[in-house]
Amino acid sequence: MPPSERSPLLLAGLLAAAGAAHFAAPRPFDAIVPRTLPGSPRTWTYLSGAAELALAAGVALPRTRRRAALAAAAFFVAVFPANVKMAADRRHRPAPQKAVALGRLPLQLPLVLWARAVADTTEDAR
Repeated sequence: MPPSERSPLLLAGLLAAAGAAHFAAPRPFDAIVPRTLPGSPRTWTYLSGAAELALAAGVALPRTRRRAALAAAAFFVAVFPANVKMAADRRHRPAPQKAVALGRLPLQLPLVLWARAVADTTEDAR
């Protein structure tokens, strides 16, 4: 399988794993839900997990790949405030925890660019 065909499936796998993690171990995700969002953090954790699972399915299927990849790029931008909250909350923690939280911030950009590249290299479904 050429790299161009593997990339969407790897992106789908990443989204599926992250989405499943929201349900398997929701507590760490609850902790990074911005307080400005209404309702329960657990609700947002489950909603974002379900969104990631839906995006994974969409990216995995050639017919929906382009739209799902564009939606995934938007999703990666939309969840960036949670990463900022995590970094702010962990600023006084031990160095390894702080490093993980700070390291997540610049990783969001490659995820957005990856999703956009998958969309750009996918032909529109007919």
